[in-house]
Amino acid sequence: MRAMRGVWHWRHNPLRRRTDRIEAWAALIAALLIALGAVSVGWFTGQAAHGALTKTVRFQHEQRHLVWVTVDRLLSQAPLDPDPETSSQRDAHRRVIARWTARDGSEHIGQISTPRPVEAGERFRIWTDDRGRVRPRPMDAGTAGTHAVLAGLGAAAATGALIEGGRRLFVWRLMVRRFHAWDAAWERADEDWGRAGAGS
Repeated sequence: MRAMRGVWHWRHNPLRRRTDRIEAWAALIAALLIALGAVSVGWFTGQAAHGALTKTVRFQHEQRHLVWVTVDRLLSQAPLDPDPETSSQRDAHRRVIARWTARDGSEHIGQISTPRPVEAGERFRIWTDDRGRVRPRPMDAGTAGTHAVLAGLGAAAATGALIEGGRRLFVWRLMVRRFHAWDAAWERADEDWGRAGAGS
């Protein structure tokens, strides 16, 4: 983008080449596309993602329900761990055999993970679908909004990178043409070098 900075100062410079003007215009167009196009793509992507995620949140909250489970027995009792960090992680994911009643009235028994250390006979709540199958916690509106914002930012960044990559490729091709023109000019100068009437 540095080609844009000096455009105003050298617009009447006799050393200015046609390729310099083209490079400056390419930089200006790329900057406008990034400022307007990338932002627009990001905004529309974020809006589309937010709409889709909002429907998902609504659907999950309609289909998933909190039910009470009663612990029948612990599946395994791991030996005590003296490290408080690893022991708390192990206890937080203890598996038990538990019973619960689904929203449709069907009785279920199965192996589930507990959110905290429990003992036989204790109760806690889990998320299930209408038929009593264990499901993850439904997404909330805040998480959906965060994911939508991240999707919009990612789309804007990708669009900006694509535009800048296109500009760099265009400038590289312009430089190749400029170097070929210089080579041709040097060849013509070499043919006339030292000849009488060649302007020396």
